[in-house]
Amino acid sequence: MTQIPSREQILDWLADHPGASSKRDIAKAFDVKGAAKIELKKILRAMQDEGVIEKRRRSFRDRSTLPPVSVLEVLRADSLGDLWARPVEWDGDTAEPLILVISKPADALGAGDRILARVAPTPDAQYDYEARPIRKIGVARHAIVGIFRKTAEGGRIMPIDKKSSDKEWRVPAAATDDARDGELVEAEQTGPKGRMGLPQARVIARLGDPSAPRAVSLIAIHQHDIPDDFPDAVVAEADAAQPADLTGREDLTHMPFITIDPADARDHDDACLVEYDDDPDNEDGMLIWVAIADVAHYVTPGSQLDREARKRGNSSYFPDRVVPMLPDVLSGDLCSLHEGVTRAVIAVRMKIDADGNKINHRFSRALIRSAASLSYEQVQAAQDGAPDAQCEPLMDDVIAPCYDAFAALSRARVIRQPLELDLPERKIVLSDDGKVASIQFKDRLDAHKLIEEFMVLANVAAAEELERLKRPLLYRVHEEPSQDKLENLREVAVASGFTLAKGQVLRTSHLNHLLEQAVGSEFNELINISTLRTMTQAYYFPKNFGHFGLALRSYAHFTSPIRRYSDLIVHRALISGHRWGDDGLSDWDIENLEETAKQISDTERRSMVAERDTTDRYLAAYLSERVGNEFRGRVSGVQKFGLFVRLDETGADGLIPIRSVGREYFHFDGDAQMLIGSESRVQIGVGQRVLVRLAEATPVTGGLMLDLLELDGKAISQGGRGKGRGKGGPRKIGAYKAKAKAKTRTVQRRRSK
Repeated sequence: MTQIPSREQILDWLADHPGASSKRDIAKAFDVKGAAKIELKKILRAMQDEGVIEKRRRSFRDRSTLPPVSVLEVLRADSLGDLWARPVEWDGDTAEPLILVISKPADALGAGDRILARVAPTPDAQYDYEARPIRKIGVARHAIVGIFRKTAEGGRIMPIDKKSSDKEWRVPAAATDDARDGELVEAEQTGPKGRMGLPQARVIARLGDPSAPRAVSLIAIHQHDIPDDFPDAVVAEADAAQPADLTGREDLTHMPFITIDPADARDHDDACLVEYDDDPDNEDGMLIWVAIADVAHYVTPGSQLDREARKRGNSSYFPDRVVPMLPDVLSGDLCSLHEGVTRAVIAVRMKIDADGNKINHRFSRALIRSAASLSYEQVQAAQDGAPDAQCEPLMDDVIAPCYDAFAALSRARVIRQPLELDLPERKIVLSDDGKVASIQFKDRLDAHKLIEEFMVLANVAAAEELERLKRPLLYRVHEEPSQDKLENLREVAVASGFTLAKGQVLRTSHLNHLLEQAVGSEFNELINISTLRTMTQAYYFPKNFGHFGLALRSYAHFTSPIRRYSDLIVHRALISGHRWGDDGLSDWDIENLEETAKQISDTERRSMVAERDTTDRYLAAYLSERVGNEFRGRVSGVQKFGLFVRLDETGADGLIPIRSVGREYFHFDGDAQMLIGSESRVQIGVGQRVLVRLAEATPVTGGLMLDLLELDGKAISQGGRGKGRGKGGPRKIGAYKAKAKAKTRTVQRRRSK
């Protein structure tokens, strides 16, 4: 009689023979033949159901061991330079095994890389396995951020992303990381859909109470995979940095540069100064100085700081925190142009005529000492006749010349005609405990415009200088809108009673003329929003395609290297072009310029989406206490599934589902971006005024659901689809679907003939 192996014997054999673990291999090893194979199969199935072993296709393995070839995620190297990894899938009841990666320099592995590797257990007490890479198989994981719900089998994760709110992930009991029910967690998918029809995930970080103060930005940071902590090696490099001295630099410390920033700014990367030109050939002309923090002195090509800055691409700004591109010792100290402190800069002196036209420019690597750190509100109040004690001594020699230069540049701007959109910017004000205290719209002061004009002029000078030096650089590119988008804008304009030039080369002046027609009318916001949506998205690229929105031939970002990697590249190009040092553009920088452009364009969009999501969640939290209240607003978007409405009071966007628009069916006209009532023929399009009721506010996703009450001042019949539609009574959805299905079958039969 054939001897059936025990469970312990099967587990011991699987551990000793990880490469041969199919049912046939097990039967052959224990000489199980004939009808005894049925009994062996039952034992294996029972062990699998109990979670003792795992079946993969046609093989079995002990859940407490790794297969000989496994998929691993590489972790950061430790202080000794040893590289470690963790299994992407681990279902064992014990903690994940510790895996030492035995790699070659050619493997070029980094934290987050996924590899296919041969793994072997080791008797070394300090770690469990050694892994030898076979090949890279993917990029760093994509995080899942959601609410953990505990179940008998482990748990499930309900995503906080509005686009994925109808999905769930199943978490095995061994992969919950002891998360509590209702806790916000970060997870990653570890397997495809299983028997329950849900993809499998493992919790990799517990983020705490999702309703806790200041959790909103943390959700966005993790959801969009924005790095929010610096590796030890990066921090060590930053801590070791020393202030620059005067060697190879121009001494400008005697000149009264000032910084003008938001009142709560932590870093100051640009300073300015204006002098009246004493050149008799430039009557009423001026000299505008712009000095920018010399970040390139501290962040050198190929360094740990450089690699991390390139990976981040830019800083990300949230109402309660900043995720910086550089560690605080640089961004908040050594690279920040604080009042009364000597700092390294790259400065440009720009000579303009009385009408604001740039005559020439000159760049230098220098040291400055800021005379004052001022806020926009301080400077504007001083110019308006109410200077405080800090501004009073600066009025005649510093602040007044800045406004004179601004007046000249404004005259040049009128001739150049950059796009003049009028879209108010929201500011979320938080209380001390992190809750939303109020939603305000930021004032647009001349002090803001002044600094903006100075920075634009400096960016133009940087692009032109690098073109003159024939040095590679990253341009800020903004291409003109497509003809399809222009035609849509033209239709909106005509429907609003305005005109947009047709049949000629589009210029920003044509769009500005349209915007001017709408000023003071009920369609002003509609035309501004529609014009903005017509624009293409700006990006970085090593070739110059111009900047349509600013109406400039050549434009590069030079003025914010603390928070934008693109500006750091431009600084390095200037250093190389002027031979100011060996910390300019490296050969690697030049060879990978296009790849860098794509990388930082992507990270910029990532930050924009994360910042927008955070704003949406804060607004939803703020409005959640006002569910049932009525609000005035304007239709900001139309889709087949419903209407988007922007509320006047807060600028928040909410959705009116198509089912609750009214007591009839609405057809979606995609070309006209309009919903049309099937019986009343009422038309609902972008820009129409509405009165809505807030039906639901979900802070964790940022979603707002609205009910439509009035359209252009007229009441809308309530009831939703299927609840009655005028004289005909309720529409029978089932009968309608059956009729449509029958029609489809008829068409198919005709085609088959």
